[in-house]
Amino acid sequence: MTGGKIDKEDAIMYREARIYSLAQVGGQCVLVLEETGGPRLLPIWIGLYEGGSIGMALQEEQKFPRPLTHDLFLNVMGAFNASIRKVLVTSLKDSTFFAEIHIEANGKTVVLDARPSDSIALAVRQKCPIFVADEVFEACPELLKPISDEEVQDFKQKLQTMKPEDFFRDLKNKKKEEGEDPGPPKA
Repeated sequence: MTGGKIDKEDAIMYREARIYSLAQVGGQCVLVLEETGGPRLLPIWIGLYEGGSIGMALQEEQKFPRPLTHDLFLNVMGAFNASIRKVLVTSLKDSTFFAEIHIEANGKTVVLDARPSDSIALAVRQKCPIFVADEVFEACPELLKPISDEEVQDFKQKLQTMKPEDFFRDLKNKKKEEGEDPGPPKA
């Protein structure tokens, strides 16, 4: 593991991940996480603001005279001697991803429910680890890391034309085949 401490139960259920790519697609961004030490990719559609916030944090050199929302959150935590220990992408329900932020303060761990986009924007700034539940990787159509430059370009091209409902179409078809009601798509 590259940072932070992972609980024994987390090692069984979660895989460490890092940002593979971030791309603007129309009025949204696609954040792609890659399984560290594994072949799987996980695309998550997020808002433009959150995508911009993650992008700025990744560049590190871009500083603003006033704190942005995610920076303000970390400043408040710092004032209370709290820090983010880890971020978990915990589940995928009805085409919506869920996440948790694990905060350590005064020897106690507090777990907050959060959107993956905000969680990852904070994790990048705090330089803490990101984990994805195995069930989230397994629930999504399989995307494996490209291995050649041509495959990388092909993957990026597919992301430019893909919509969230395209990504989840295979998942919904799989649920229909298994007799489950996939419900209406959510963007």
